Amino acid sequence: MGYITGMPNEESGVERRPAGPRGGGSHAGRRTEDERLLWTPDPGEVSFTQTDTWRVLRIMGEFVEGFEELAELGPAVTLFGSARVGADEAAYGAAVEVGRLLGEAGFTIITGGGPGIMEAGNRGARESGAPSVGLSIELPFEQTANPFVDVSIEFRYFFVRKTMLVKYAQAFVIFPGGFGTMDGLFEALTLIQTGKVRNFPVVLFGSDYWRGLLDWLRDTMVEEGKATGADLDLIAITDSPSEVRDLILDSVRDQGWSAKREARAREETRKALGKEKS
Repeated sequence: MGYITGMPNEESGVERRPAGPRGGGSHAGRRTEDERLLWTPDPGEVSFTQTDTWRVLRIMGEFVEGFEELAELGPAVTLFGSARVGADEAAYGAAVEVGRLLGEAGFTIITGGGPGIMEAGNRGARESGAPSVGLSIELPFEQTANPFVDVSIEFRYFFVRKTMLVKYAQAFVIFPGGFGTMDGLFEALTLIQTGKVRNFPVVLFGSDYWRGLLDWLRDTMVEEGKATGADLDLIAITDSPSEVRDLILDSVRDQGWSAKREARAREETRKALGKEKS
């Protein structure tokens, strides 16, 4: 297998869980843990096991489980995209190919563990023999891990899951998607712009889908001074699965295009906030 050494395999210590019903389950008729966390209760009517103090322990437990399960993954790429994509659609096939090429290049593939683009990315990883990870989330409706996940973890809290999707990845590939996909995209861009993560490529796949958003960012956000052209340069866009692989490999191997663009974006942010280097 491929270009990056140290690729984890069956002997790597990463537990491979069955991809069965652990990736979700039915939560209809009750609040999810995120709902409970964000709900403001009447202090006089809450037992200790319903308090935020108690939830801190559960949150800590989720972080610990995620860290233990994923610590030995090695190089990884997280794929985002819509769950509402069928296996007969072009985007699904492209995501399979991206997952396969990145897997052959030595990357673990991480997704949200669900259907659509997530399934496609995990499927590509499976075809390449690379580890395939699904980080699912407790939802108020039925959802199970897709059948191409080797390592499956279900999270109760979105913010814990989002940390894991970033922490163990060297890059994001963003396929066409909805609110959740946009959340992942702008979370990554904010972390990069503020210097919280470095040399972290963000690649949009599907120029036709993303063109309108990029036009708005340039013509409205940048035009009104809410962002800069250097911020937009943090985003690469392509319609080629092989180019996705090559862009990420260039960044990982040589501290390439992403590191240079990130440095420019951080400098523009300093200037905009009146924090120019002396």
